[in-house]
This record gives sequence, structure tokens and C-alpha cells, in this order.
Amino acid sequence: MVLCSRSCHARWLSESFTGEGHPNWRGGGSDRNYGPGWAAVRRRALERDGHACVICGTTRDELGRNPDVHHLLPVRLFAESDRHTVADAHYLGNVVTLCPGCHRRAEYDGITETRLREAAALTG
Repeated sequence: MVLCSRSCHARWLSESFTGEGHPNWRGGGSDRNYGPGWAAVRRRALERDGHACVICGTTRDELGRNPDVHHLLPVRLFAESDRHTVADAHYLGNVVTLCPGCHRRAEYDGITETRLREAAALTG
């Protein structure tokens, strides 16, 4: 598929790969409500990272929306734990700001957790 610009491509990806369109979708609602603490840590991560992808530098203005905020240790690990809650996943050291393309690469092992942690440390 050929699209007119990078921001157009990012918008198409964001709209096309949510809910049932996302390869990791396992049913349920498409709203990502991560519970208590998520909105606050998301906002703090965006501010810490200057509303830009810590890997490639794509900004909120270039995307036409805020970048994604990615959990380094997935929320599901906390949800499946007997000793933790979902809210325990939401701390600033466990999240980084990524553009949709880098977010997909991070989800599918294209960017290591070490690289993401290093990039976030440089912005903070």
C-alpha cells in the first residue's frame, strides 16, 4: 500500500491495527483501560520523553497525535502474577514513548528491552 506521507501512514496503521485488526488481539474490548495509575504514568512518560519517540525521534506534531507509551515489562505479567496487580506495572521506569512503527518493532522483538531502557534514560 502506498500512502501520501509518513503521518498519513502512521494514521492508517493506528486505525487499522486496533481491536480485531491487531495481530495480538485476543477478544474483549478494544479500549486499553489499564486501570489505576495508567493515565498519570502515561502523561509523565510523554513529558519526560518530550512527546517524541525515544528511538527515532518522531514527534507528536509529526504524528498528528501523541506517540504511544510502551510497557517494558508487559502488563500481562503483572496481571498473571499472584503477588502483583495491573497497577503495579504503571511506574515511570517501566514505560517509554514510541512512535507506532517503533512500538510494533518493540512488541515483536525488533528493539531490545535494554535498548529501550537506554533510550529512555537518555531523555530523563
